[in-house]
Amino acid sequence: MTNLEKYKRAFVLNFRVKEEDLPGLEYMGIIQWDSVGHMDLIADIESAYGIQMDTKDVLDLSTYEKGIKILSEKYGVNFDE
Repeated sequence: MTNLEKYKRAFVLNFRVKEEDLPGLEYMGIIQWDSVGHMDLIADIESAYGIQMDTKDVLDLSTYEKGIKILSEKYGVNFDE
């Protein structure tokens, strides 16, 4: 499973959305992505990549796209596989 597939899977499983709904998805944009859903998402992302995100990055991960940027720039996750 590629890093992008792991990332998409975390969103699909936590929020019960389809992959095609991920672009443009944002925090509080759907009922499932509330504060509790956000922490569940973060836990799955950290587990998938074996990282521990800084609090600032947890708070900054406010859209599907921003998460990719944070993970690639700050945690070295390669999404170009």
